[in-house]
Amino acid sequence: MSTSAHAWSTRPETSADTATIHAVNSAAFETPAEADLVDALRADTGAWIEGLSVVTESADGTLVGHALFTRCHVDGHPALALAPCAVLPEYQGAGAGSAAIRAGLESARAMGENLVLVLGHADYYPRFGFTPASGFGVRAPFEVPDEAMMALSLDPSRESPRGTIQYPAAFGI
Repeated sequence: MSTSAHAWSTRPETSADTATIHAVNSAAFETPAEADLVDALRADTGAWIEGLSVVTESADGTLVGHALFTRCHVDGHPALALAPCAVLPEYQGAGAGSAAIRAGLESARAMGENLVLVLGHADYYPRFGFTPASGFGVRAPFEVPDEAMMALSLDPSRESPRGTIQYPAAFGI
């Protein structure tokens, strides 16, 4: 599908979206692990941030994509983890995921957040401004290729924490 064929709209999730978000994540990944992760993070009051679970809708209102930003820490300082990002298979490659991520980043910036971390495809996330986290002095708590652990500062005038990422318990890390 071409991006020009779709007018994506984004919004924060509502309680009515829970089952559909689970279905989108289940369809987008080989196992239900990401869908279950979203549910576990939603139940974690220390990780969940209202307004940073963003859905993408097609022109007819069908929920086709989802991006989740939750609280993590870097050596005790607050940061955000972007995970997961999911799009129904038939809409992948058409900009639905990008729309959700961009909306989530704007919401996070408006909330005064700064450092956002993502473990993902080195050819996808740089389009949003992500660069290797090692350049920020940030490292994952496990072995990962440098180009896959990325960070973005939403306000480069602010100092970003340095150190090891502490993920919410739901990540199982």
